[in-house]
Parts: sequence; structure tokens; C-alpha cells
Amino acid sequence: MRFVLKSLLALSLLTATAHAESVDLELVFAADGSGSIDNDELRLQRQGWADALTSPDVLNGIKDGPIGAIAVAFMEWGGPSSQVLIVDWHVIRDEASARVFADKLLSAPRGATGYNSISNAIDFSMRLVEGNTHEGTRKVIDVSGDGPNMNGRSLEQVRAEALAKGYTINALAIRRPGSGRPGGPGGMSLEDYYAKDVIGGPGSFVEIADETQPFALAARRKLLTEIAGTVGPTRHAKR
Repeated sequence: MRFVLKSLLALSLLTATAHAESVDLELVFAADGSGSIDNDELRLQRQGWADALTSPDVLNGIKDGPIGAIAVAFMEWGGPSSQVLIVDWHVIRDEASARVFADKLLSAPRGATGYNSISNAIDFSMRLVEGNTHEGTRKVIDVSGDGPNMNGRSLEQVRAEALAKGYTINALAIRRPGSGRPGGPGGMSLEDYYAKDVIGGPGSFVEIADETQPFALAARRKLLTEIAGTVGPTRHAKR
């Protein structure tokens, strides 16, 4: 009986793998929806990602991939117990499919609460990838935020688990000089902190959004680099 159950389980796993849709990239947008992000800033972030995903250069980058498709999901994170799936997995191949995702992103209600558990956001993002029906040649978790990890699981441990499973973690540091909001710990800049403690994996990098590079531009540059699978001209990169 035990042998039969094991055989059935193996068969179901093989069947699921056989029916998985192949894509060039599985990408989770893990966006800051914590208490430090007001409603206007939340809309700015979502609009930036929506505009980036539907831009002609990003769509051309997707089409230029070996398969010509990527799978994306969007979640927002707050405190340790607040990770919210905003838009479930969609396969993006063209403008029409990108627009469906973008429209859902822009119309979804806010859900995350509390303060800054990047570690639990990464853990949640891994589970999103592991539970989907896609098979990508690369798996990327795209963290964006305006502050450091404060709560939840050990960031060092979660990061190590993700890297051991073959994920790349990239980050977008939302830098607002003079805002009074925290950067990294001990006076470290936020981008230095993300480069040191958050990102990892092949070609991982930190993009920066500030007064010289608006969020929408930073998001588009970052997405283009992730689709291409190469490190762009950013200040911080890790291989």
C-alpha cells in the first residue's frame, strides 16, 4: 500500500511537471506596502511597475527571449504576518497580456499592514514560485522598499535558503533624502544595506529610485535588466 501511494505521488509530480508552462523567467514583484508607504506612494509604485511592464522596450525584451514569455506575480509586504498577493501569476507575451496584468495591479485594493519584514516577503515569494504552474529558466524575486528589514524570520537565513534553491534576489532602493525615513542600519545608505544583506544570486543588483531617477524610470531599467538576465549599469551588483 505504501509503495502504491509513493508511486501515485511520484506520478502526480511528474504529471504536474509535464504540464508546467515553460517561460524564460519567473518573476515575483515584492513591493513595499508597509506603514511607511502612504497611499499616494503606493499608487506611484504600482503605476511605475505597470508602465514598465507595458512599455515597448520591455515587451520587445520579453519577445527576444528564447521562449518569448515571462511569468509574473505581484505581492506587497508589511509586517511579519502581512504578505498580500495583489495579482496572481500571469504569463506575459505581448501588450495585451501585459495590459491585463497592469489593469489588475492598478485596480487592486491595498492590503499589507505593519512595518518591514523583507525576510518574510522573500519567504512568501519563494512559496509563490514553488506553487505555480510555470517552469522558468530563471527565478527572480524583485524586492522594492524604502527601509531595512525590522521583523520576522532571520533575513540571513531566508536569503541563504533562496540562494540555495537557485533564486536571484534583486532590489530597488527607494531613496528620499531629507524625508527623515530610515536608510540602512548604523547610518548605512539603503542601497548599501540592500547590496550587503538582501540581494544575491547570479547577476543580482540594486537599482535606485530618487529625485534624479524617478521610480517609473528605475522600475523600467530594472525590469529590462532582469528580463535580459544581465547586470546593467547600476551602482551595486553581486555575482
